[in-house]
Amino acid sequence: MDNSKIKRYTVTAALPYTNGPVHIGHLAGVYLPADTYVRYLRSNKRDVKFICGSDENGVPITLKAKKEGITPQEVVDKYHKIIGDSFKEFGVSFDIYHRTSSLTHHQTASAFFKKLYDNGVFTEEITEQYYDEKAQTFLADRYITGTCPKCGNENAYGDQCESCGSTLNATDLINPKSTLSGEPPIRKETKNWFLPLDKYEDKLRAYIEGHKEWRPNVYGQCQSWLNAGLQPRAMTRDLDWGVKVPIKGADGKVLYVWFDAPIGYISATKELCNYATLDVWNPKAEEYYIDPAEDDKCSFEEYWKDDSTKLVHFIGKDNIVFHCIIFPAMLMAHGDYILADNVPANEFLNLEGQKISTSKNWAVWLNEYLLEFPDQQDVLRYVLTATAPETKDNDFTWKDFQARNNNELVAVFGNFINRVTVLTHKYFDGKVPMLMEITEQDQAVIDELASYPAKISASIENYRFREALGEVMNVARLGNKYLADTEPWKVIKTDEDRVRTILHISLQIAANLEILIEPFLPFTADKLMRMLNYGGHKWEDAGTLNLLARGHQLNEPTLLFAKIEDEQVQAQIDKLNNSKAENIQANAKAVPAKENIQFDDFGAMDIRVATIIAAEKVEKTKKLLKLTVNTGLDERTVVSGIAEFYKPEDIIGQQVSLLVNLAPREIKGIVSQGMILMAEDSEGKLTFVQPAIKFENGSVVR
Repeated sequence: MDNSKIKRYTVTAALPYTNGPVHIGHLAGVYLPADTYVRYLRSNKRDVKFICGSDENGVPITLKAKKEGITPQEVVDKYHKIIGDSFKEFGVSFDIYHRTSSLTHHQTASAFFKKLYDNGVFTEEITEQYYDEKAQTFLADRYITGTCPKCGNENAYGDQCESCGSTLNATDLINPKSTLSGEPPIRKETKNWFLPLDKYEDKLRAYIEGHKEWRPNVYGQCQSWLNAGLQPRAMTRDLDWGVKVPIKGADGKVLYVWFDAPIGYISATKELCNYATLDVWNPKAEEYYIDPAEDDKCSFEEYWKDDSTKLVHFIGKDNIVFHCIIFPAMLMAHGDYILADNVPANEFLNLEGQKISTSKNWAVWLNEYLLEFPDQQDVLRYVLTATAPETKDNDFTWKDFQARNNNELVAVFGNFINRVTVLTHKYFDGKVPMLMEITEQDQAVIDELASYPAKISASIENYRFREALGEVMNVARLGNKYLADTEPWKVIKTDEDRVRTILHISLQIAANLEILIEPFLPFTADKLMRMLNYGGHKWEDAGTLNLLARGHQLNEPTLLFAKIEDEQVQAQIDKLNNSKAENIQANAKAVPAKENIQFDDFGAMDIRVATIIAAEKVEKTKKLLKLTVNTGLDERTVVSGIAEFYKPEDIIGQQVSLLVNLAPREIKGIVSQGMILMAEDSEGKLTFVQPAIKFENGSVVR
């Protein structure tokens, strides 16, 4: 979008699901980059609304309620407050933190659906949906798992395979099972309303291809989905918690969560504008987080229906298809709304080398961090931005967290600020000294300082926040090097005027850092602003020596950052390891033996010893290997999801146990003839089940 045509910005952050707190993966993937971008826009005096809220509809809420013995409303109230308070304490500066259980949202989502229905957009179909007889409920897509038909991942969800990124229908899964009861679901007829995505395929393709500047993971996933051909998708579900379908004959049905959740951005903006003339909190305490300025009046239509508004969605990579295909198709069908100009989705953040898992408590929860590291919000903001998974999955470790704090925030940024403020108080009673004669050395530093705001702006406006933060830290390094090169603590003995110039320039660098660091580390910027004793400046002022006037009085120096000790880090590592141990023990108890089978059932399986004679990776997959095995009966191809645990070259010649009479099936265009038996531990690690000594191929496993 041409920046000259932008009058305002609508920035949304993915609605967190209210069945638990948020963790560092959520922060790194969505909320920190979004907050950084919005704070930068505000510093540039741009008109921006930052929209988010709790996603409070769907089956997981009812399950959580049953588990905790409370009502669904009590569940969403509990976690909405935990999440909202955590965001506020962490400095995420939403203009509104709304909720999809609100009346405004239900009315907005219902009206949106009704308009599409009245315009004949939907198709009404009676289809077979999965039903859990034991739980006596139709199953939401996320409560069905099975084998992905496209990549063979055996733990794909009913709406998406997180291994290959494919978007699925639950009925596409091979060997589906209910996550509620563990039983295979049955198919049961039900009526639902479908959005014919195929009718919008040409428009969606033109929209996506018009945004080749999007991140490769976003653009590529959208192209892959379009190239596979769009299919109609049900926009209603058989559930009792959510936004009721507002038409006759739809009793017992609610809107599909991926229909109503993105409309939550719209309803939140409506709510914000309805209350934007208030200079107090919404009287519905704990329900909304709104603190608008008294003159912050807004028109909802301007932020969602005006072509001069730039709409940006910040999401994680698991939400790409829903924000780039389904939601745009909905907006196209409605006809009144603008489409997103960018969807800068991040990849996943791992923790200590393992995938973050909420069910296994392998996570760093934001609400717990805020208690265990009080007043150190910016340390986590810094580390998560510096290691942000912008282009590929990345890893958070507590040792790296400690090192980045001690070696970068303390030793670089904090050290520079402390040195320049302490020296100013020591030599000039804390007053900004006069700028005297400027040397070539000084001018080189001044010129370099002037170049940074534009570089940082370019990185932020292109959603490269990790790169931008690195440039801000380079400003601090510039200041440190300048002090080290000029050595004012030595020069003061012979040339006080020279020290005046050195400290004047250094203090201006410090004031520049307050402006440049604010989008990333707002608490640090506030401390620095108070230490420098001034009201702060906007982005347009950065890069100059005009921020602190001669004779301006500084406040007493304080340390911006504190060292993090080994004991603090070890406590967090021990906490994770304890969770792992508890989870292993719980899993051992939670996987009971299956029901007895008859001998004839076992006898029907023909399991033989076989040898792997060739192996190669399956293109465009992460988990699949194509194996050629000698069964003693023949040589055949088997596709196996073991690529994360074995390299092809390491397993040639290994003997395995192979189910040879499994019906062939096609996986990624390869016909797989059999299944290799694997043992799986509680962490999901796989290893071959094989004879202890070498056996002849074709030997029967009894």
